[in-house]
Amino acid sequence: MQRFRCDRMLARLGRFLRAAGYDTEIADDGADDRDLVARAASEARVLLTCDRAIAQHAAARGAVILPANGVDAQARALAGALDIDWEMAPFTRCLIDNARLRTARADEIARLPARSRQLGGPFRVCPACARLYWPGSHVRRMRARLARWSTEIRDT
Repeated sequence: MQRFRCDRMLARLGRFLRAAGYDTEIADDGADDRDLVARAASEARVLLTCDRAIAQHAAARGAVILPANGVDAQARALAGALDIDWEMAPFTRCLIDNARLRTARADEIARLPARSRQLGGPFRVCPACARLYWPGSHVRRMRARLARWSTEIRDT
């Protein structure tokens, strides 16, 4: 499975890649271009960037340059460049820190508001940051967008 490193300009796309189930690191605000390229290479990650100067580094072979004009255009361009399945393993990674989510225990689910618990799950938790995930409106909107991107890929 492909693994990614996004430059800071692609942080939003990076979170959608995580939502789709891809192991995706997002560069810190102050990341130096050389460090970004070197780290992607050392971790065997595909470098995703909007910065053509980054792609000029010799070690950046295989980097994918994406447009800077919005996440929908970036998702389409990435799917055109690589074999991306936007519905591969939805919501199996933390959107914040990229850790693999695990099924939430009853005591963790109990922390949710009653209204959220009534949605019926699945309820997942990040083992690194303890963030809880459930099928609320935010997740439904993100799933709908991932599904739309998948449909666009199949229709082209």
